[in-house]
Amino acid sequence: MKNQSIGNLFNSRNVRLISLTFLMVAIAYFIPTDFAWAQASANSNSFNPQTILRDALQWINSIGTWGAIAFILLYIIATVAFLPGSILTLGAGVVFGVGWGSVYVFIGATLGATAAFLVGRYLARGWVARKIADNKKFAAIDKAVGREGLKIVLLTRLSPIFPFNLLNYAFGITGVTLKDYFIGSVGMIPGTIMYVYIGSLAGNLAMIGTDSQPTNPTAQWTIRIIGFLATVAVTIYVTRIARKALEEEVL
Repeated sequence: MKNQSIGNLFNSRNVRLISLTFLMVAIAYFIPTDFAWAQASANSNSFNPQTILRDALQWINSIGTWGAIAFILLYIIATVAFLPGSILTLGAGVVFGVGWGSVYVFIGATLGATAAFLVGRYLARGWVARKIADNKKFAAIDKAVGREGLKIVLLTRLSPIFPFNLLNYAFGITGVTLKDYFIGSVGMIPGTIMYVYIGSLAGNLAMIGTDSQPTNPTAQWTIRIIGFLATVAVTIYVTRIARKALEEEVL
């Protein structure tokens, strides 16, 4: 009887969660948006990381063969420091072209994400573990997520609706293993290639993150559709394993 009640509760929660997911995805992907969303504060007189990163890209573009190493290091620092990686991803298309630009972005993003994951795990994981020690249901869900870590990381990486920088730290305080987290980074590849390609269309770093930056509608809709499918998939999948974990806890 208790199991049936839990099942009914999760069925209703599933409906609400999936409905909310569709609403968020519709807003994020099907309302026309600018890929260079980071330009939102471009006209602000306050601290403007977009301008700083764009200037850094100009410098990287001028140092020749060392530019690739400098770019990867900059991407790692930006990821850990919560700076917008979109400017760097788009700029890589201008500086290095689509092929090498995609490779350097993927390396920098993966290493930066791993560094942030480790910071989250070793600086915050202990505190979170103590907080949930007396909450068996939360601990059960955390353990279940850890068992299915690779699939969850892969799906969230395919979906740009999940904030990249925040997600890196968030995974650090879950039961996901470092190995699964690292391998799951391959989910960034499709979005990386498309964003670098769109950046390459600008042909000039000064246009990155501005209203005059060229876009490709086909690539734009491809990213939206991939993200939409991945977002729905990860929502349903996480809800299912959470339900299973709670049912096992009750039993």
